[in-house]
Amino acid sequence: MRPERAAGATAQVRVPATSANLGPGFDSLGLALAVHDHVRLTELDGGPSVVDVQGEGAGRVPRDERHLVLRAACATYELAGVDRPPLHLACDNTIPHSRGLGSSASAAVAGIVAACALLGPGKAPDEAAVLDLAARFDGHADNVAACLLGGLVVTWCTEGSYRAAHLEPDPAVVPVVFVSEHSSSTEATRGLLPDRVPHGDAAFTASRAALVVHALTRAPGLLLPATEDRLHQPYRRPAYPATGRLVDALREAGIAAVVSGAGPTVLALTTGDPLPDDLPTSGFETLQVPIDTDGAVVTV
Repeated sequence: MRPERAAGATAQVRVPATSANLGPGFDSLGLALAVHDHVRLTELDGGPSVVDVQGEGAGRVPRDERHLVLRAACATYELAGVDRPPLHLACDNTIPHSRGLGSSASAAVAGIVAACALLGPGKAPDEAAVLDLAARFDGHADNVAACLLGGLVVTWCTEGSYRAAHLEPDPAVVPVVFVSEHSSSTEATRGLLPDRVPHGDAAFTASRAALVVHALTRAPGLLLPATEDRLHQPYRRPAYPATGRLVDALREAGIAAVVSGAGPTVLALTTGDPLPDDLPTSGFETLQVPIDTDGAVVTV
């Protein structure tokens, strides 16, 4: 049954963008970035649910119960065993869509966290259940965990449940994102990956995945070798040639650069030094973006 609360109860949530993989940490590592969507979810006394969207995606995303944030919120009520009231969802979006910055993960986390805030203590799922629900809902635990927890995360699945460890990045790490003007589909680029890779490439990437965690948290000077990857980025290059050229140019200049998530955005992990002037950035918007250390925040 529904909780005993007056209609009009509202929760506001701020969620960060994320960058997954970080080169060698395929489907395992994620980093939260300080580009934010803001969501307001209000319980209504009756009538249909209502969706309003401003900013990124306005006019393109569904404005009914197909909206990802609202679907995630509904799934949270269902998990809690609570009858869902009609809801008014208002989104103010900044995170670019379909660019490799975790917009769908951020939407799922926003809906789940907002619904948890409305359900309140004793009815809302606990943090482990929230992470598992969001990961199942979005399909990318690395993005979801970074959005939920902030900072750097390592994710894994054990006995059918998703888990995450949260780590504090070294404050010397300064991300720069090169946001592509083109969009990309995770499903399409994942389809370029082979079913098998050479054992040598797997061992190489495993060593770099371990090293990149050390580099991000303790030794930023090792970020360039730590972000080498042979597991997924080489196979995805045909999907976005300009992204590959920009990654190559940055790395040749000594800057640790990777494809952000499934692309086509590029993530550079710098220590604040100026970037070269002659980078092939046509078609990209360059943004220096701090690491978000808060994750999903209920603001009311």
